Order: sequence, then structure tokens, then C-alpha cells
Amino acid sequence: MNRFEELFGASKPIIAMLHLKSDVHMDMASRAKQEIALYYDNGVDAVLVENYFGSVDDCQEVLAYLQAQYPDKPYGVNVLGDWYKAFQLAQQYNAAFLQIDSVCGHLSPGRDPWFAKELACARQKSRAAVLGGVRFKYQPVNSGRTLEEDLQLGMQRCDAIVVTGDGTGRPTPPDKLYEFRKTVGPFPLIVGAGVTNLSIEPTLRDADGAIIGSWFKDNHKDHGDVLAEHVREIVQKARRARSPSNRTGA
Repeated sequence: MNRFEELFGASKPIIAMLHLKSDVHMDMASRAKQEIALYYDNGVDAVLVENYFGSVDDCQEVLAYLQAQYPDKPYGVNVLGDWYKAFQLAQQYNAAFLQIDSVCGHLSPGRDPWFAKELACARQKSRAAVLGGVRFKYQPVNSGRTLEEDLQLGMQRCDAIVVTGDGTGRPTPPDKLYEFRKTVGPFPLIVGAGVTNLSIEPTLRDADGAIIGSWFKDNHKDHGDVLAEHVREIVQKARRARSPSNRTGA
């Protein structure tokens, strides 16, 4: 059993994204605290803090709040473009997991061995589970390897593979999810983008969890405001798909 499975078991978690938005009506910290309460109160399994609209300092502020106010809830961090910092923040603020948008496939054959070594060293020193993207949205493919080869290496570099479509809020193609599942077998597989109220149940029949941000917003866009009704709807539908027998490849 790897760290992701130790953390979530067979529950097929719904992980809610915190984009760290601010605007003229509400500052980042106040909005983040409001969104955290909306997410946990309406049944999500974990929140993921990401500097999508915010900064690394914003991530630290929100993680400190989570550590103080929600010590018994799982939460994670993704520092876009700086996976070293994600490990540091996970350690500093006791985050249960972190996301790295690409753990395999994005680097050239000459640079990949160095990355693999550094990542392995960071994982060895960390208690956090690593959710790792392969052929992730916005990431280049420079490895010169096949998808199967990158997935096989990816499974050695993380505790759960994350699969997406080609952009934030855009659907993860079912055939791509199927292809990933066929290769990774029972290894934890997370859909990281584009999940909606219509796709959540079939998604969780084939995947082991979902990271959701845009669909939870009032306008289903990344820049919107989290709406409790949208969170409840996804959570209720997820519960119907949360049987261990629904885990393809298990």
C-alpha cells in the first residue's frame, strides 16, 4: 500500500482546488477561509492549495490556517513551476499530500535522469503522498518515450498518477482515462481536470479520485465563486460511485 492508499483507502476522494483568488470584494485570505469551510462542510475529502491566482506567500498563509484550524483534515499543496517548494511547504505545514504537474515525460532524455534522482531524494525525506501528472495539461512532451513507458516510470515517481485533458476546466477524454487505466492497472489514478456533475459518476467508476476546481464555482469557471450547491451535488453523486468494486483494475 502506497502513501495515497494509506491516506484515502478505497474512498475515491474528491479533492477540492483552492485557486487563491482575490478581488475588490474580498481579499485572498478571507476568500480562502470561506471556500475551505464550504468545501469541508459540504463533504469534500481534501483541499488542494495552489498558487493559481495567488503567490507562494499566499500558499503559506492558507496552509498555516489549515494546519491551525483543520489539523484532522487532509490537505495538500501544488506550487506551480516549483516542486521543490511544494515539498518544503508540505513539510513545514504538515500537508498530507502534494501535486506535481509532471513527474515524467516533460523533460528531454538528457535532463530526465537528474530530475528523477532529485525527486526520489525529496520523496524519501517527505511524509507527503505525491500526486504526479503524466501528459498533464499545458506540459510539453519531450521524453522521446511512448506513453506506456512514461506511465511505467511515472508510477515509480509518485503515489498516484494524475490525468487531464488539454486545459483547466476542460474535460479529460474518456479514451485517455481508459488508456491510462489500461497501463497503470490498480495503481491509483486521479482525474485532475474537467470533472462535472454529469461526468463524476462515470469518472469514479474508472478512476480512484478526482481533483475539482472550476465546476465548484458559480459559473463553472476558474475565476468564479465557490457555490455550496455545486459542491453538495458532486459529493452526493460521488458517494454513489464509491464502492471498492467500482475500481477498475483492482
